[in-house]
Amino acid sequence: MRKEREPYACGLDAAVDVVGGKWKPMILWALYAGRTLRFGELRRHIPGVSEKMLIQQLRELESDGIVHREVYREVPPKVEYSLTDLGQSLNTALLPLGLWGDQHMEQIVAGKANGSTDGSNATNNGANNGTGKGSGTGTDETDTANKAQNAA
Repeated sequence: MRKEREPYACGLDAAVDVVGGKWKPMILWALYAGRTLRFGELRRHIPGVSEKMLIQQLRELESDGIVHREVYREVPPKVEYSLTDLGQSLNTALLPLGLWGDQHMEQIVAGKANGSTDGSNATNNGANNGTGKGSGTGTDETDTANKAQNAA
């Protein structure tokens, strides 16, 4: 989340400000398609995130109007998170990026393993069959494609 209050240079600048960071896209993905999750459920959907970081990222997304936080006054306290309409539209915009990642994941991983940051040392490994489409064998790619179809 941007600390200073100067205008954005463009729409991409604004979008990256809202979704920037390692965990925010993962939070959006976990809350996809109208899911409502409690904090513990959300944390289980995002391996590796600390409790402190998840709380911080959720607060920022809530402040930006992307995530809705519902607090139930009961013992023990119950808090649920879901996407707002703005959050749903942001997730829809992120679907093509997820598809791109699924299609090129092997190439990206190979490039990182070879120490290349531009992918020039990466081998194709079937990640792109020349048509701009991935191999279609990965479950993540299928999951992303299904989410893209449901969003359309």
